[in-house]
Amino acid sequence: MGAFAVFVLPTLTVFTAMVLAPILWTLYIGMTDERATRSHTSFVGLDNYGYLLGDEGFRHSLWNTVVITVIVVLLTNLLGLAIALLLRRQGRFYSLLRSVYFTPVILSAVVVSVIGRSILADDGLLNSTLVSMGIENPPGWLTDPSYAIYSVSGIMVWQMLGFAVVVYLAALAGIPAELEEAASLDGAGPWQQFRAITWPMLAPALTINTVMLMISSFKVYDQIAVLTNGGPGTGGTATVAFDVIRTAFSEQRPGMASAMAGIMLVLVSAASVTALKLLQRREVNL
Repeated sequence: MGAFAVFVLPTLTVFTAMVLAPILWTLYIGMTDERATRSHTSFVGLDNYGYLLGDEGFRHSLWNTVVITVIVVLLTNLLGLAIALLLRRQGRFYSLLRSVYFTPVILSAVVVSVIGRSILADDGLLNSTLVSMGIENPPGWLTDPSYAIYSVSGIMVWQMLGFAVVVYLAALAGIPAELEEAASLDGAGPWQQFRAITWPMLAPALTINTVMLMISSFKVYDQIAVLTNGGPGTGGTATVAFDVIRTAFSEQRPGMASAMAGIMLVLVSAASVTALKLLQRREVNL
């Protein structure tokens, strides 16, 4: 028992101080009407949460968050797997390509977003290229509500793609070559080998990528702030995390912002646990 306490208590203390206590305090603040502009604070219970669930602006931000998450998870997994299959070969050229794909991962979200804005702005590289090709009125990738949320999602996919590629490459390296050789000798084609051997054995990698991408997408803020500042229009690309920061610091309403953060915590936890359970069940059933 003494040895257990020596090893567990320091970690438990740090976890409580750095993670559990802030979460509980945020949930409590979300049940008050605290404002930075006044000293008096009242306990309002679940009123903030009820207001947010009925607020059209917050529901729109929540919908934007879900849309971005779905796009990022699906596209990053699909493209990451396809690129990993192409880069699993040995050689300096393929090693160089692996480094190139991983580069956006090590850059900050702000840097990646600034690069993306220089490409997708109305007078950016992409539209300038389209104009030179004879397209007179190219789309406003960041200023048109029909395109903005997909443009932001595309920038996020670009940044997270390298992470997914590396995870899939590591999983591909762990597949015994004997299995693929035996399948080939039995007459199985590339698609049959992928379906029967490669894809099932990539289940753990799919679980890691899906959960990590889901968590990162749900709490996206930097890309929204740099690329669109929540627009175009009112809340065109605003996410829950963006609304939390704006409500807490611009509107100086930490009580309402904490309630938003509490709802986001519940949604992220529920989605992550559900995805983890479903994907791990697939791993068990291999």
